[in-house]
Amino acid sequence: MTRFGYTLMTEQSGPRELVSYAQDAERTGFDFAVCSDHYSPWLVEQGHAPYAWTVLGAVAQATSDLQLMTYVTCPTTRYHPAVVAQKAATLAVLSEGRFTLGVGTGESLNEHVVGGGWPGVGTRQEMLAEAIEVIRALHTGELVDHHGEFFDVESARVWDLPDDPVQIGVAVGGDRAIEALAPLADHLVAVEPKGEYVEQWNRTDGAPRVGDGGARAIGQVPICWAPDEESAVQLAHDEFRWFGGGWSVNADLPTPAGFAAASQFVRPEDVAGSIPCGPDLDAIAEAVLAFPKAGFTDVALVQVGDRYQQQFLDEVAGPLLEKLRAG
Repeated sequence: MTRFGYTLMTEQSGPRELVSYAQDAERTGFDFAVCSDHYSPWLVEQGHAPYAWTVLGAVAQATSDLQLMTYVTCPTTRYHPAVVAQKAATLAVLSEGRFTLGVGTGESLNEHVVGGGWPGVGTRQEMLAEAIEVIRALHTGELVDHHGEFFDVESARVWDLPDDPVQIGVAVGGDRAIEALAPLADHLVAVEPKGEYVEQWNRTDGAPRVGDGGARAIGQVPICWAPDEESAVQLAHDEFRWFGGGWSVNADLPTPAGFAAASQFVRPEDVAGSIPCGPDLDAIAEAVLAFPKAGFTDVALVQVGDRYQQQFLDEVAGPLLEKLRAG
């Protein structure tokens, strides 16, 4: 049975609002919540970027059953993997085992801010693989010394650990990433409903198989519900026109100004062609259900913008979840 999640978008809402939305998402019936981990929004129109880990700590205390996940954290540049290991373990303890650590190779937008440069994608994948090794070692609770190609850890131990090890989901976007990273992960993370990702993951030696109670395949899909289509299209264009660039482009743009320049010729109708916009729940459900049809076990919804977020949770999310679970 497919699990449906709600996205805590740190780029478009403030921290107090995000905690409240998480409570409403649990009340409405979402199975889990994922949280973006950004230092900056993609566009200035979005206007927010609170610290994801503080938000998730508050959410862990404000909810009781909602599963939680970072979607995704880059544990290589802005954060050292030893620090990620500690805070992931702490969040798992606070949430009583409800937390999954989602990791990826990151975006320049968030990682360049610490002045460490921005490596090519092959190097970033190698860095991520080593970071996962460090995190796994520290989650044993043993004293760790690690001197690798990218990271050093000296006499480190994570003292507060959950009863069960923190599960790790790894974001992948193609054959090369799956081959390199699937054997290191517990779960697959992807933002496109491509069945070939799940198929290749399951063929990769050492990777936990998706389905059959094993690995999860966790997708994410943007939607823009509004009371009328015109308002939804305008909102999606204002705050999500960056989306059409694709991750191969988006990963390398360093600032909101760069995203604004890259998306300056994107028209509202272009955005509406890739994101379901308006009050039609059938159209929204069709976009969401593309993920389970492709073999994904989980899909998180992104309701674009803060403007209609509360109304979406209060009036729309319940009927939409009923439609999705019936579909």
